[in-house]
Amino acid sequence: MERRDNMPIWVFFGLSSINSRKGALILFWSCFAFGIACIPFSPALPWLPTTGPGCFACGIVPIPSSYRLDDWSWSGLTFIVALWYWLCIRWIDKNSTWETQPQ
Repeated sequence: MERRDNMPIWVFFGLSSINSRKGALILFWSCFAFGIACIPFSPALPWLPTTGPGCFACGIVPIPSSYRLDDWSWSGLTFIVALWYWLCIRWIDKNSTWETQPQ
């Protein structure tokens, strides 16, 4: 994506290598899904079983305790990045246009 005169620097840095709205949405939803996926591994959910029929993955895949995260940093960071991408997408939608794809 090329920087336009009216584009803030935070939008340019957020979407600098993304040329289409579809690519930006894929990036947003990937970050959001990764944030959701990190929540079961956090220490804030000690009641979540890691093996057996009540397991996070329905007992199919046991989650070893070594995979539990020590804090909320991964989940929190991915949600902040997903919010940044969403705000960038909104700014482009309202104030600019996406580059057209050559066909």
